[in-house]
Amino acid sequence: MAKNKFHDGPGPSQRQLRVGELIRRTLSEVLARGDVHDPDLNRMSITVGEVRTSPDLKIATAYVLPLGGKGQDDVIELLARNKGELRRAVGKKVGLKFSPDLRFRLDDTFDRLDDTRRMFDQDAVRRDLDE
Repeated sequence: MAKNKFHDGPGPSQRQLRVGELIRRTLSEVLARGDVHDPDLNRMSITVGEVRTSPDLKIATAYVLPLGGKGQDDVIELLARNKGELRRAVGKKVGLKFSPDLRFRLDDTFDRLDDTRRMFDQDAVRRDLDE
């Protein structure tokens, strides 16, 4: 099977998906309860949309977005600043041999959905779909 630019091999394993979802739920709970000792971070409502793990489960990338989209510039910095505390909370809850290194990225899923909606609203695209 030939590789293309959109697919680098097999997708994530069931274990990666299961651990990623467990980490996502744990991060969401910790952030919602304000368990982090950082008042700046606790003032923000942060949505954790997805967590992807590396095949060896040593790196977990969390895709996050502040509620309402305000403070996007600050949220990654605040989360990175509190990475150690978040990592300890995840390690306790998830129960892996090694607690994964957490990385944070802005979740652009909603932006892509808006772009897709705008594309489907264009007259030329609608005309092609109706045919």
